[in-house]
Amino acid sequence: MAAYKRVKQGKISDVIASQLEEMIAQGVLIPGERLMSERDLALEMEVSRPSLRDALQKLEGKGLIETRQGGGTFVRNFLGPSLTDPLAALLESAPNTAQDLLELRTTLDGIAAYYAALRATEVDRELLTLCFESMEEAHKEEDPSEEADIDADFHMAIAETTHNVVLLHILRSLFTLLRTGVFFSRMNLYTRPSSRDMLLKQHKAIYEAIMAGDPEKARNAAAGHLKYVKETMQDIGHEEARTEVSQRRLERYRERRKLAKKSK
Repeated sequence: MAAYKRVKQGKISDVIASQLEEMIAQGVLIPGERLMSERDLALEMEVSRPSLRDALQKLEGKGLIETRQGGGTFVRNFLGPSLTDPLAALLESAPNTAQDLLELRTTLDGIAAYYAALRATEVDRELLTLCFESMEEAHKEEDPSEEADIDADFHMAIAETTHNVVLLHILRSLFTLLRTGVFFSRMNLYTRPSSRDMLLKQHKAIYEAIMAGDPEKARNAAAGHLKYVKETMQDIGHEEARTEVSQRRLERYRERRKLAKKSK
């Protein structure tokens, strides 16, 4: 099934603009995504190129899309400048803010899993199944990088399954930060064999609860997963801090030994 619908009657450019707006609001068109070429998009929607061009100008005027010279037309990351950048800048001076993100996600991911279990369509279940099966495959191949990336895909698929566009856009903004590694590296979790096994088990619990249509179980599974992530990241941070202190002690001891040998 095509993502774009055939345009119905009305002032054609307004109808085109309205449909594209709806697709952006519903998360079908993702912030940062490049639109099809003007020619291909006009063919897909079965409209004239002048009408499409007029509609795109309306959306650009509203700040929903942007045209980059020589680079095409993109859905604007309208949450990015207001949410992502300030948080990223804050973290540069306060790395522990990562824990604040995990606290927020404990609530938001729990809500997302709850509504996903209530509202999942057959198509949603198919997407979640594809994500989870991909995660299992990456786990078997011991590919932590791929597994970590699919982790984000899986949680975003859950957000989409809520059919709550406000929650979707908020979570999508947060996961954009995670993907760029601003808050913390998910790779730290996936390089630990015991953590990898536990994370797969937790994702399976969330997946099965949503597939079974059990909202409370889904919410609890998601909250438990984030609690584990938060505690494990704290442990990793403490371990790294201890290792740093130990390294400094080792280097200092070596320096003392060198000085002692020179004094003889």
